Amino acid sequence: MLRVLIADDSRVMRQIVIRTLRQAGYDWSVTEAPDGAAALAAVRADEPDLVLSDWNMPEMTGIELLRELRAAGFSTPFGFVTSEGSPEMRQAAEEAGALFLIAKPFTAESFRDVIEPVLA
Repeated sequence: MLRVLIADDSRVMRQIVIRTLRQAGYDWSVTEAPDGAAALAAVRADEPDLVLSDWNMPEMTGIELLRELRAAGFSTPFGFVTSEGSPEMRQAAEEAGALFLIAKPFTAESFRDVIEPVLA
């Protein structure tokens, strides 16, 4: 079973992401983190198969989390689930090593569209 870490400072948003993953047919083992710093600690303790992270979070943002993971040598597949998807953000995400950026509002289909290539 795949293990996914969902990092978002909104508990409600984490629940929505989990529900959307289930609707998309992904019945994965889920770990939650309330911010980037907690997510970094979680990955260091037990690296998941995939990280889904919000961009704007207290303590450590999603892009800082991604850069920190890459600098520490982690190549964990990483995607953003965020409220903004500006071209600048998409470029920064790509340059930092993110595989995708899903902008809210999202659907089960939009999750499948970006996750299937990662799983292949």
